[in-house]
Amino acid sequence: MVDGAVGVGAAGGSEPESSDSLRTFGAVVQALREHAGLSREEFADLVRFSKHTVASVELGRRMPDPALVERAEGVLGNTGALRRAAGHLARQPGLAAWFRQWVRLEAEAIALYTYECRLIPGLLQTEAYARQLFDDQLPPLQDEQIEVQWSARADRKRLLLDRPNTQFSFILEEQLFLRRTGGTEVTRELIESLLETSGLRNIEIQIMPLVRESHAGLAGPIQLLETPDAKWYAYNEGQRGGLLFTDPKEVSVLQKRYARMRAQALTPEDSVSLLQRMRGAL
Repeated sequence: MVDGAVGVGAAGGSEPESSDSLRTFGAVVQALREHAGLSREEFADLVRFSKHTVASVELGRRMPDPALVERAEGVLGNTGALRRAAGHLARQPGLAAWFRQWVRLEAEAIALYTYECRLIPGLLQTEAYARQLFDDQLPPLQDEQIEVQWSARADRKRLLLDRPNTQFSFILEEQLFLRRTGGTEVTRELIESLLETSGLRNIEIQIMPLVRESHAGLAGPIQLLETPDAKWYAYNEGQRGGLLFTDPKEVSVLQKRYARMRAQALTPEDSVSLLQRMRGAL
């Protein structure tokens, strides 16, 4: 445990956090299935999902895939009840429980600052780039798990458009593009997406050049946010979990590092020029 930080990560903590709405929905699915005289195995075959997935949904441990909801409607009488109920579920499928606390703060933030040296931040990822990251995960993910994770990421990405009054700042290492994760075409699409995003007046993207004699962020990624009541929080993520910092003294240290990096990185205008050159070189 780090002083001033709340541990929100744990080995194996990749399942979405359960909620009353998930448990209620699962109980309704189970009741309708049993009323139809179907075993869990029979129902799983009819909706073309695994028995394990059906069990996870019925127990409220998993956000139901939209395809499962639609197929379940057909199997269980086409009443429309499941379709309507699914619309009231928490829209955070695939988010690990230890990340959800940060996401709840993020959804209300008036300012979000992100520095990344490992991968493109989730808010800026294209679908092809994100799917490559999912494909690379170990232990390997099942296809339906990848779909759930992409659904969660796509929902979260809407913050950039849904919150035009929120200030977004991103500092990205140049090496993230030189690595060409997913291949040349994926990288080109990613750069084009970033160039388009950088044109929004509330979003600032800066590139930290590959050659830099002094760098304030060598200790790793930083995420900062400010809430409407002027409170600041920070979040750092590692291999198997994350730390949410609430102590103002600890957050202040990370704010100072981020401020120094903004001065060390290329200006937003020079960053756009570099992205354009990298796109042309692909």
